[in-house]
Amino acid sequence: MRIDKFLKVSRILKRRTLAQEACDKGKVTVNGKAVKSGHKVKVGDIVEITYTESSVKFKITEIRETVKKDDAPSLYEIM
Repeated sequence: MRIDKFLKVSRILKRRTLAQEACDKGKVTVNGKAVKSGHKVKVGDIVEITYTESSVKFKITEIRETVKKDDAPSLYEIM
């Protein structure tokens, strides 16, 4: 699955366009490397999103095409 779609499905970022913009600006890294929005992610990847004053780092535990809002946190584990 593409990183931008995963960020949207997992509800880490609200919209896919926001995820694409974050990737294009180099704010998203997967396993320590900056990635573009089309980068394919897999279970076990470590993703970090850098914001203006903070960042969030998490490990992908599951990948699904669709998920209910309440089940979204089961797709990742905050580190």
